[in-house]
Amino acid sequence: MTYAYDKLKIDMPADGVLRVTISEPRRLNAVDMAGHRELAEIWRDVDRDDAVRAVVVRGEGSAFSAGGDLSMIEEMTLDHATRLRVFGEARDIVYNVLNCSKPVVSAIQGPAVGAGLAVALLADISVAGRTARIIDGHTRLGVAAGDHAAIIWPLLCGMAKAKYHLLLCEPVSGADAERMGLVSLCVDDDQVHDKAMEIAVRLAAGAQEAIRLTKYSLNNWLRMAGPAFDASLAMEFLGFTGPDVQEGVRALREKRPPSF
Repeated sequence: MTYAYDKLKIDMPADGVLRVTISEPRRLNAVDMAGHRELAEIWRDVDRDDAVRAVVVRGEGSAFSAGGDLSMIEEMTLDHATRLRVFGEARDIVYNVLNCSKPVVSAIQGPAVGAGLAVALLADISVAGRTARIIDGHTRLGVAAGDHAAIIWPLLCGMAKAKYHLLLCEPVSGADAERMGLVSLCVDDDQVHDKAMEIAVRLAAGAQEAIRLTKYSLNNWLRMAGPAFDASLAMEFLGFTGPDVQEGVRALREKRPPSF
């Protein structure tokens, strides 16, 4: 199968293992309009590819993803059609990862924010470096925590921890994420990609029907949270029409705390 993507690098480093690399290294793999669309679409292609039995998703270089590109966010605040399109893509990123029958392993190194973080935490097995910096980022931007937060954080680390980190945008290191149950494994930073690949190879060598049906069954816990996720995403995109996000973008551009 041919993969035609610009912002995602696709290769197959081991038999049955597809590697998806978010590639914008000059901007810490921030996701622009094209990258956001591709993060939504790739999982359907993976699901249809009979040669793929497991997937590794990672960022290029020393970061997983710095989140949404500020130019994309500014365009969303100005244009309803753009907001509506990106809203659909944000929904598809979550549901397409969940519904992809192939097991997905994420290799989380450096910052992991926004749409990239959604993929990292929704992966079936997540491997984080000790100094990885996981941060949801939405309320600091001035919008509700949509993307993936409502569907996955309370289930992984409990409501008390979820509220603390999502309301305050408090960062989580890879080591703390493992202790909280937010990620599957934490390893030394220089071992992240090797460990993720080792796990993917094991998955690719396993009983495919059993693995895929187990994934499907377990993800029913997340599908039950679908209404909460849909509502949170709608609330996030409502925020893109309000005044707080304007200050949030300015503060990020000026590298200062926002003044809401």
